[in-house]
Order: sequence, then C-alpha cells, then structure tokens
Amino acid sequence: MNIQKTIDRSKLDEKVLHMPWYVQQFIDYKLPDLSPSTLLEYVRDYEQFFSWLRAEGLSAGQDNKDVTLQELEVLHMESIVGYRIYLSTRTQGTNSRVTISRKLSSLRSLFHYLSQIAEDEQFYPLLKRNIMAKVEVKRIHKPKDTAAKLKGKILEDDELNEFVAYIHEHYRQDIENNKQALHAYEMNRERDACIASLILNSGLRVSEVVNLNVDDLDLANKMLHVYRKGNNEETFKTPVYFREQARDDLMEYMNLRQNRYRTPKREKALFIALPNGASEGKRMTKRAIQAMIIKYAKRFGKPFLTVHKLRHSFATDYYLQNDIYKTKEQLGHASTETTEIYAHLTDKTMSEAIERRHDS
Repeated sequence: MNIQKTIDRSKLDEKVLHMPWYVQQFIDYKLPDLSPSTLLEYVRDYEQFFSWLRAEGLSAGQDNKDVTLQELEVLHMESIVGYRIYLSTRTQGTNSRVTISRKLSSLRSLFHYLSQIAEDEQFYPLLKRNIMAKVEVKRIHKPKDTAAKLKGKILEDDELNEFVAYIHEHYRQDIENNKQALHAYEMNRERDACIASLILNSGLRVSEVVNLNVDDLDLANKMLHVYRKGNNEETFKTPVYFREQARDDLMEYMNLRQNRYRTPKREKALFIALPNGASEGKRMTKRAIQAMIIKYAKRFGKPFLTVHKLRHSFATDYYLQNDIYKTKEQLGHASTETTEIYAHLTDKTMSEAIERRHDS
C-alpha cells in the first residue's frame, strides 16, 4: 500500500470507531472497491451530518456513534433542505456547490446501502425508508465550467519555465533581507525547483509526488513508476514519462539528496525534508509541498496558483501538442470526460474541427 493510502487507512480505522455500527458495516462493504482516502472523506461527511442532526434535535444521541437507524428513517425532506442550507451558509468554511454535491452524494451512498443492500436477521432492509432517494444530486463539475474557472489562474507558455527559474534563482532577491527565510531557501531551493519542474513536466498529482521512492526513478528513460489514483491494485505502478528539463532538475537534486538532508539509507522517499532540530531527513508531506508552492506562487505574482494548478498548467501545454487520448493517459484520468477541460482551455479541438470540415 502506498504511503498516503497507509496514512489514510490508519485515520479511517481510527475515525470509524466513533461512527454508528451501521456506518462501520458500510465502510467494510466498500473497502474492496474504494480507496481509504475516498472512504475517509465519506466518514468525515458523516461526522458533519450526524453532528448537525444532534445539534438540531433530530437525534437524541450524545455522540455521533449514538445516531440510530430509526432517527434516519423518520427524517423529512425539510430536514435535508435545512442541512443543505447549513452547508451553503454556515459562517465558517462555507462549502462550494461542488463540495455540497459531494457531501450529499456520500449520504446517498450510505442510505442506498442501508435500504437496498444491507439486511437484518429477518432479511429485511436495515433502513425501511430512504429519504436520500428523493434528493437529486446534480453533476456540478462540467469540464467547460472548470475550464472557465481556470483561465488566467494557471501558467501558460513561457511561464512554465519562468516559474521553475524563479524558484531556482530569483526568489532570493525577494527575501534577501529576511535571514531566516533566506537560510531555508538556500537549503531547499534545488529540491523545491525540482518538485515544481517535475509536476510541470509530467502532470503528476501531489499525492503521486509524495509517494515516489528513489527506486521509482528511471533517469535514463525519463520515466517514473507511479501509484496512480483510482488504481486499487496495491502492487501495480504505472510508468509515467517526464520531459528533459525535469531530468536535469532531478539530477541536480539527487546529487545533494543524501548529504544535505542527512537522509538515512533506510529512507526510500525521493523527496526529503529536514525539519528544524531533526537529526535526519524524512519523506516530505503532501501539506508541505502544497504550502511550498503557494509560498513561491504569491511572490511570483500568481496568488491563485496551487500544486493542482501546476498539473493543469502541464496538461494544457501538453494537450496543445497531443490529442485528448494521449493527454488522458499521461494524466491518469479514468475517462476522457475529465480531460475535456483542456480542450475547452485551449479551444484546440473546435478550431481544428472547423479546419478539417473546410478541407473536406
């Protein structure tokens, strides 16, 4: 099991103990088909819903674990509408339409299982009435809409190389009066530039970068072996190619990985961090990489830029030179529907379609 999945499985096992028995049963049912990361999100959604039920007096349970099937059975439609309003208007951490849709989908999955699949000792459904069957969850994440939101918020053309160069050299000028920040920068600039370069030249997800081990790297063939999202085969790694620039940056980083980060030989992670006061380096975390990219992006003048937008930046650039199927494979998408984002971002398919029609 890859590093992130191991961490999420541990968190899942811990959190599910504080859930009602029927949620634990549902999670066990789903474990063979869904990743621990996805199921952890499910459980977090149920935590929020059960807490809301208790706060609204719709459950008499002292804890989330005490919410009963009978209390779920007698929920009215107005209760679900109220929960939807709560998700969209609560003062702290208001959810986007996409997030609300996902949270309601999590509930639909649980209620469907309880009413259609799970059964008691007399072979009757655990849940006799399923209020969530009445709730329509519309698909919000349309490729065209996502593309519209991304325009102006990703790196384009020469900016891909300029951002890596900024991390490598020019960030220094912006922090030269801050000794602490300058020290941290000098320590990590090659590593940080290498991570940005790798994503901008391969399209890897941040979780895939975190999970990389040294043995996954094949510099000669400009290739990595990656645990891809959605692939539940624990031992299978997908070969993913990267561009020449990333090879140069990887070689520079690899030359200093062991000594600069005091990396013990037992540590297999490709990207290493050496926390203040630590005697030896350890695998970088997802959160550390995300914070690192945001730090550089703000100074670079792209405050909207995130790790995932680096992936979008690569994908848009890659799609301009390749077709939608090659782009899908490179990014590890489950279907071309997701990859359509980049068609809308570049308008390439429409312009080429017009030219082909004209020539025929």
